[in-house]
Amino acid sequence: MIPGYYLQYEPYFSWEQTRDYNAQDYYDYVFTYRRIWNADPVSEARIAGVPRPRPGDISMQNWTWGNDYRPGNAVDNLIYTHDQLEAQGQLAPGGWMGGLRQETLRRGEENAFSFYYWFLIGTTDSQLDDSLKEPTPNSRLLTGYDAPMGTAHGLSKFPYIREARRIVGRPSWGYDDGFEINEVDFTWIDFSDPFYVENLDPATYEALRVEVAGQAAIDALVNETPAGEIPQRRRSRIYPDSIGIAQYAIDFHPCMLESPPEAPGNIERPGVRQAHGQAYPTQIPLRALIPQKLDNLLVTGKGLAMSTIAAAAYRVHSYEWSVGVGAAMTIDFALRNEVMPYQLVESMPTLDPLMYELRREIELSGNPTQFPNTSIFNEDWEDWRPW
Repeated sequence: MIPGYYLQYEPYFSWEQTRDYNAQDYYDYVFTYRRIWNADPVSEARIAGVPRPRPGDISMQNWTWGNDYRPGNAVDNLIYTHDQLEAQGQLAPGGWMGGLRQETLRRGEENAFSFYYWFLIGTTDSQLDDSLKEPTPNSRLLTGYDAPMGTAHGLSKFPYIREARRIVGRPSWGYDDGFEINEVDFTWIDFSDPFYVENLDPATYEALRVEVAGQAAIDALVNETPAGEIPQRRRSRIYPDSIGIAQYAIDFHPCMLESPPEAPGNIERPGVRQAHGQAYPTQIPLRALIPQKLDNLLVTGKGLAMSTIAAAAYRVHSYEWSVGVGAAMTIDFALRNEVMPYQLVESMPTLDPLMYELRREIELSGNPTQFPNTSIFNEDWEDWRPW
């Protein structure tokens, strides 16, 4: 039975992709994007390089327009702002109620269910030509506690929150205001593009070019090289205190321009970062896990010391798994050696010998702390990438 709220959300949904696909190809492509069970993995019928859906296949839908619920204002934002929390009394002792707008959480579930029905019966597309969407009523929603999601309604047990509150690391060498992972540490962006010299003041532009210069930074400072002539490294920053590795694009899903997000013809909010920014494989520095005023706590998951732009890449599961391993082994190592984690990095840029030992133990456990052939003397990822 189609829910009564379906028509409210239908104008929002889209196949999104501008590929030259017919209706069945779009359905097959989206279905296989997060397929979790393939009944015929050797099938020769292919879409985007993978076997097309066959009877018995299971997909955990994670398509942008069904997975994302993108309000972002004082009327329907999911995560309350500081001012909103204060006005509600949630910041007072005993007043905390979770910090989430329950009504928006409910509407997020409605959005997810509605996308399922659009997937099957929808004939509209908010971003592409309507002729690209035809009904494809050959799937069913798996519900019940024995279904893959383990929930009676068939949705995930919890919403996926892309960004969390994050710490600011302790002041250290080069980070007077507190350690933080930033976009310039691992982005592919070419900062020689005229956009930057045109939109930054000369001092900021010069500081930026020195920041991404790698080994050339010292020569640039000593020789007073003009900012536009300073070369740029083509790899991520190398962290001597790395406890893990990670790699993902700097990936943004902006809020929509109008509220509610399913408003017909709605678009992503102009003037904000959108889509994917390519990023080099990078590392997870121990300094990003250490809070400023607590000696016996390491912060993991999405709470690391990093900018909101860096968090768009560091938020994914592979990062979190690597962070979890590194944090657990750091705690075990600190207890055995009777040190606090901050003591392993407080002497930087001179590295404590125990930090080398910790990294060796993490490596021996099968969890790398750097990509093969990583070196500060190798400035181009293309020269040492292992594939």
